[in-house]
Amino acid sequence: MNLQTRDIEKTPDQEAAAAALDLLRTWAATASPTEISNLDPAIARLLPGRAVSNYPDLSRDYPHEFDADHAYKATLPDLQNGPSSLIRGAKQHIEHVGISNFRLPIRFHTRDNGDVTLETSVTGTVSLDAEKKGINMSRIMRSFYRHAERTFSFEVMEHALDDYMTDLDSFDARIMMRFSFPMKVESLRSGLSGYQYYDIALELVDMGGVRQKFMHLDYVYSSTCPCSLELSEHARSQRGQLATPHSQRSVARISVQVNCDGPCLWFEDLIELSRRAVPTETQVMVKREDEQAFAELNAANPIFVEDAARLFCEQLRADPRIGDFRIVASHQESLHSHDAVSILTEGETFAATSLDPRLFSTLFHVG
Repeated sequence: MNLQTRDIEKTPDQEAAAAALDLLRTWAATASPTEISNLDPAIARLLPGRAVSNYPDLSRDYPHEFDADHAYKATLPDLQNGPSSLIRGAKQHIEHVGISNFRLPIRFHTRDNGDVTLETSVTGTVSLDAEKKGINMSRIMRSFYRHAERTFSFEVMEHALDDYMTDLDSFDARIMMRFSFPMKVESLRSGLSGYQYYDIALELVDMGGVRQKFMHLDYVYSSTCPCSLELSEHARSQRGQLATPHSQRSVARISVQVNCDGPCLWFEDLIELSRRAVPTETQVMVKREDEQAFAELNAANPIFVEDAARLFCEQLRADPRIGDFRIVASHQESLHSHDAVSILTEGETFAATSLDPRLFSTLFHVG
């Protein structure tokens, strides 16, 4: 004889759910936080003023006296350096991974003023094998701090690079140091002088055991449009009409491969090379006679953005300390609502099919 119980799989209705909820609240009102957590931490929401907590018995006081000894540190989880089974996404080699804009004071050699200490932004990256989860990025910073008290140059950068390539067991690595370099500049006629600040970056790259050194400079100058100059003079001579040519603040980002053999290429050398190419550098200290001189200097050196790239190229080619190079020029037009730009490269090092979409917008000089 088979007996079947009616409604054995019947879904509870709202009345049954309300009764169960009342029963749960009655129990939770007298239960301890641990009992509630063991059953389901969400039950705490059923009681007025009760906080939800998965770990009700944990201390909320900071343990000032706690000592993380070697034995304790050995128990800490390290997901970033975990096994390949923890990798998310494709198991693919990463060319560069690391830190950017890590800042610290660094001392630099200069040609004219000995050693100077400058606030420096450091970017440090290494390659990552496809079978490795990640890197310990703090090691890059520790490598720099080990050498921060030494006078920095490309040679000391190499020591830091060696350190963190060894620490992180990597084949390829890159260090870049960006800083604002002060250089005293004299006015054109008044005899005054002031400090011009130049955005400079040093870069050391190790790929496949081959090391290359690079220097980057943002050079800011005034560019007077040759066409506008001639049209203004035409209006004066033909119609007696006063007219002024348009000129604008312009920026050239000059990147050079520094030849390892031979004399040093100083910061001042690259700045003066740029000044010889395009002498209409923006001014620091200006009186009326300097302003007039600057107008005359611009009239004597009118340039299109194409001219600027070629003038810089001419000077870079003539210096044996410089290998491959790239010139990115931007004339931030006062006539047009857009900029005029040009790129010129020498050699294979800087040749590129694609450009960073925001490359030219980074050449905007804010003073």
